[in-house]
Amino acid sequence: MSELHLNPRVDSPAAVGWPLDGDPRAFHRRLPGYRPTPLHRLPDLAAQLNVGGVLIKDESDRFGLPAFKVLGASWAVYREIINALGGEEPAWQDIDELREIVADLKPLRLVTATDGNHGRGVARTAAWLGLEAIVFVPAGTVAARIAGIEAEGATVHVIDGSYDETVCRAAEAAADERAWLIQDTSWSGYEEIPRRVIEGYSTLFREIDEELEAASEPPPDLVLVQIGVGSLAAAAVMHYRAKAKAKQPRIVGVEPTDAACALESAKAGSSVTVTGPHESIMAGLNCGTLASLAWPVLSAGMDAFLSIDDDLSRQAMRLMADCGLVTGESGAAGLGGLLYLLSPEAADARQRLRIGPDPRVLIISTEGATDPVSYRRILGFDPASPCR
Repeated sequence: MSELHLNPRVDSPAAVGWPLDGDPRAFHRRLPGYRPTPLHRLPDLAAQLNVGGVLIKDESDRFGLPAFKVLGASWAVYREIINALGGEEPAWQDIDELREIVADLKPLRLVTATDGNHGRGVARTAAWLGLEAIVFVPAGTVAARIAGIEAEGATVHVIDGSYDETVCRAAEAAADERAWLIQDTSWSGYEEIPRRVIEGYSTLFREIDEELEAASEPPPDLVLVQIGVGSLAAAAVMHYRAKAKAKQPRIVGVEPTDAACALESAKAGSSVTVTGPHESIMAGLNCGTLASLAWPVLSAGMDAFLSIDDDLSRQAMRLMADCGLVTGESGAAGLGGLLYLLSPEAADARQRLRIGPDPRVLIISTEGATDPVSYRRILGFDPASPCR
């Protein structure tokens, strides 16, 4: 059952988080195949939902990968390269030149835990740099996601345990000094690399700003963003709570009902673990513990926390397919959250959030159909099919 919790500690409009260290966007522009992902305006969907506008940032094809996660993984690895070279950024123009620089650091391997998309982003980064990648995934990870990681040249180990247990196994495997643990979640004593992952996601939000400014369009009034361990949500809060922003939108974080660690943390007033089982179809959000870096940012800057059931994700996938967009279960969570916010059940919460009658809404579609079998089961057709 879906649940909305308004954040009594939100500190808007004060700045939240930390200043970026370096320029992730300049780095990403030098990677092979960089281009901004589409920002779709969906007036028909906006009319159907009776809102002022719907903007969907479509991350189903980021560097040829079906998710945004490579933005954080690649930036984190690059900052580790800089550290390994003594703290000075090397001179390079393209990936071939950077690969030659990294060759001096070999033998070196990248290690991570994932339930799909982050691991593939780490694997792609390793492939770009000519490095080995070892990726741990929890039991139950669908075959298509494992195959996608292996297609990048990585070695995949399936762990008989939850996502959180898989993270522990990856950390153990990266104890060697010639291994870098590139994780998108953080805990006490391991925060530098996850900090860089969050910074890497800033490229996504800068692209949105630039496109809206170039088209002389106003910023969103309401942003719905997936939580999971909280890294993307933290990047959204940091971006939209920057002091330079004259107008700040309402930000609502969305997560599955059986992995609602942010909502439960907000209710408790401190970070708590939701033990599960975490069995939502929104596999990328099935995380029981928030990243230690993310919780202070979300607590200070998120307007509300919303847990949704799987049916809302399915409804959102179908609506997006009607608009010609392909998204996976986790990717549809933001639109699923909007469906709940617009329901009669949430009328009082909308008023308390001061969401106007015609909000301009931004949704992040974080992934494509990374599980084609599930997509066919929910939508009734193959995600690659032109037939709808």
